[in-house]
Amino acid sequence: MAKIDDMALFAHVVKAGGLAAAGRKLGLSPASMTARINQIEKRYGTRLLTRNTRSISLTDTGERFYSGCLRVIEEVENTENMIQDSQNTLRGHLRISATSDFGRQYVAPALAEFTSNHPDVSPHLMLSDGLINIIDEGVDIAFRFGNLPDSNLICRPLAQNRRVLCASPDYIKHNGLPRHPEELSKHRCLILERSGQPLNEWYFEVNNKRQSIKVEPHLSCSDGEVIRRWAVQGYGIAFKSLIDIRKDLSNNKLILLLDEYVRGFSHSDTEVVGVQAIYPSRQYLPMQVKAFLTYFEQWLNTQALNT
Repeated sequence: MAKIDDMALFAHVVKAGGLAAAGRKLGLSPASMTARINQIEKRYGTRLLTRNTRSISLTDTGERFYSGCLRVIEEVENTENMIQDSQNTLRGHLRISATSDFGRQYVAPALAEFTSNHPDVSPHLMLSDGLINIIDEGVDIAFRFGNLPDSNLICRPLAQNRRVLCASPDYIKHNGLPRHPEELSKHRCLILERSGQPLNEWYFEVNNKRQSIKVEPHLSCSDGEVIRRWAVQGYGIAFKSLIDIRKDLSNNKLILLLDEYVRGFSHSDTEVVGVQAIYPSRQYLPMQVKAFLTYFEQWLNTQALNT
């Protein structure tokens, strides 16, 4: 078995957190996985993993070997991508993460068009409004709103955006128009949940001072698209990103509320909350990833935001 294959298998085991989990992804039995790891350790004459029935951990030598494996794999992929680029052919995996509403409205159709032009690219789109570790999940690009905290990740701004409060004209007709953030206590609020926690503390700026108001959930969901649909159907007031509801605003299905006060879901939100593309490394960005980033930015600004 080629050394590069063994390195890739070892990296899969570490990322998956166990032999069985890695074997399921690779289509190999636990016995085969154990035999392969034993062969690798025998080749180098040292123990790389400490194993028990439930988990694995890296030895000191295993840590160094794992880092080396990642560098070798990246270099091989980078070399392959350079060859592919010289042939004007894009191929390889493309793993993308996006928030549910933005992902369905924008990323999914753009990705479908992109892969129709590049059939050798194998895409996988993960939709979630929860926070994920893109390194652990093997994500090439994550599309998110807001300001990226201090991180080793690369952040590429794509479009302007801001947080807004919205409701349907029918809801306002039957429940009245709130004139001040404090009046939200009298209204039915639609709450996004993240990692099981309701985002029901909403932030505003009143008389140049930051103010938070904790609203009572009328309906809650971990999917932002569901929150938007509930708002369109007249079930309550939703806190959304402007880019997610722009079509509903243009069709008069939703209207903005308290727009002069709204800031966001957290104390770090500001008046402008951009759409960001986040990815692990600029140095070894595969060609299919780089090409889709360029394609999506153009698609978003020409076909989506300017229609």
